[in-house]
Parts: sequence; structure tokens; C-alpha cells
Amino acid sequence: EIFPGMNSLNHTAVSHIVFHLLGIPGLEDQHMWISIPFFISYIITLLGNSLLICIILKKRSLHEPMYLFLCMLAGADIVLSTCTVPQALAIFWFHAREISLDRCITQLFFIHTTFISESGILLVMAFDRYIAICYPLRYTTILPRALIGKIGVTISLRSYGTIFPIIFLLKRLTFCQNNIIPHTYCEHIGLAKYACNDIRVNIWYGFSILMLTVVLDVVLIFVSYVLILCVIFRIPSRDARHKALNTCGSHVCIIVLFYGPGIFTTLTQRFGRHTPPHTHILLANVCMLAPPMLNPIIYGIKTKQIQEQMVHVLFTKQKLL
Repeated sequence: EIFPGMNSLNHTAVSHIVFHLLGIPGLEDQHMWISIPFFISYIITLLGNSLLICIILKKRSLHEPMYLFLCMLAGADIVLSTCTVPQALAIFWFHAREISLDRCITQLFFIHTTFISESGILLVMAFDRYIAICYPLRYTTILPRALIGKIGVTISLRSYGTIFPIIFLLKRLTFCQNNIIPHTYCEHIGLAKYACNDIRVNIWYGFSILMLTVVLDVVLIFVSYVLILCVIFRIPSRDARHKALNTCGSHVCIIVLFYGPGIFTTLTQRFGRHTPPHTHILLANVCMLAPPMLNPIIYGIKTKQIQEQMVHVLFTKQKLL
């Protein structure tokens, strides 16, 4: 249904420039309690990812492609959380539900671009693991530091370039329907469905972008790991096999954590028609909260070099105190 809830009255003379975010509809009386995990996860995200970036940038021995890509991922995690969580906390704590159309479009622009950027970073991290395991002797020559910078710029250009037209696709619409958004943040189709115009262009463009970025990334990551596993299981030494698998462990955990909730949310929206609306909103927020919070923890636990540096930084600070 392209225009849900559209009534027969002619409201084309009115175009809303202010919207109201409800937070988590149906759980308004629980907003204060729900805000606690939101706040804690945001603090952990900021501290964990900032610490990770500082450690990687300061320690010269960690200036390898794998860690530089991880540094990009940590930066994207901070941006993604900051785009969504403070807005949600403002709704939960201060009932600050009002958001202008321009601010709404700005928010969804940064959410979507950062999400696509993270997907691109996970893809190049899979490519990095493929090079490290399949061509270990040529690893530094295939992925020199200059190329890492160019890859980072390409990922940014792809995400900004693909999402930028959405601004104009939304700006052309007349929002003459309801201006109440049952969510904690703005997103493309969630906003477009309140327009009285034909939004088929928005729907098809959004679907095309999803297929050409995130879905394509997933397919290429899967192919990378099939090739990696083929090489690993041909290694005669059991210890070498275990070491090779261990180097991919952290990345695989993060891939599952990043794409898993998104796929689950899509399936519940498609097939869970009788699921309460607040369940969909909570799942959407889990997609924004869980990966940024857990990524530095996973890499801190599973990567020995980062673990040692984190312990060193924290222990030194405690000693100084």
C-alpha cells in the first residue's frame, strides 16, 4: 500500500514542515526504563570506539590494513550511534518529539550513508582477510598504506553519492498526510509514506540502492569467505589452520552482528504482520545500538594485539591515578 491511511479529504494545500516522533508507540509509560539501556550502550559505544581509534592511531605496529579498516569502522560506529541515540534519549527524557522536515531529512541522510559506509568497510575487511590468508607474502605490496586511504575515500563517495539523490526525492514531495512518526528516528520510506504524491520513484530507488550496495556487499563477503575456507582447509598443518581461522573470527562475528538484526527486522516487517508496532521499532533500534557497542568489545577480546594495548592503556591510567 503506497499511501497508507490516506483519506478522501483534499489536504494538498497543506504540506507539513514539522513532524512529531513518538519514540516507541505503545510503550510510552516505559520510556524512562527503556532509556537506561540506550544511554549505557551509547556511553560504551563512545568510550570503546574512541579507545580503539586512539590505540590504532598511536601504536605504529597497528598501522596495518586490518587495523586501519577497523579504525574506519569504529569512526562509522560513533557517527551511526550519534545520529540516532541522542534523539531517542531526548524523546524519552524531555518529550522533545518535534523535528523539522529539514532536520529529519538530514538525520536520515547521515543514518543511511553511515550504514552503507559500514557495509563497504566490512566488505574491504573481508577482502583484506582474503589477501592475508591467500597471498600472505604479498600482503603489504597488494595493500600499501596509500591504497587504504583511497579505499576509504571510495567507500565514502559511494555512500554519499548513492544517498544524496534521496534528499531531492523527498524535497519534491508534499507531506499533506499525518505528521506523526511512530519511531525514534527518521528514515527514507518511513517519511516518504506521509506524502500525497506518488512515491514509487522513492520506493524503487531505495530498493535499487539496497540491492546495489548492502546486498551486493553481502554476496561478495560470502564469496570471499568461501575462497578463504577453500584455502584454509588445504593447509596441512592443524595449528596453521586454527591460526588462519582465528584471524577471521572477529570479522565474522561483526558481520553476523551487523547484517543479522537487519535481516531479522526485514523478515519480521515482511511476514510478521500481527507483530506489535513497538516490536518493529525496538528491533530497528537494536540494529543501531548493538553493532557499534559490541564491535570494539569483540575485537578487544579476540585480537591479541588490541587486547594487550587496551590492558596497557587502562592499567597505565589506573597506575597514574
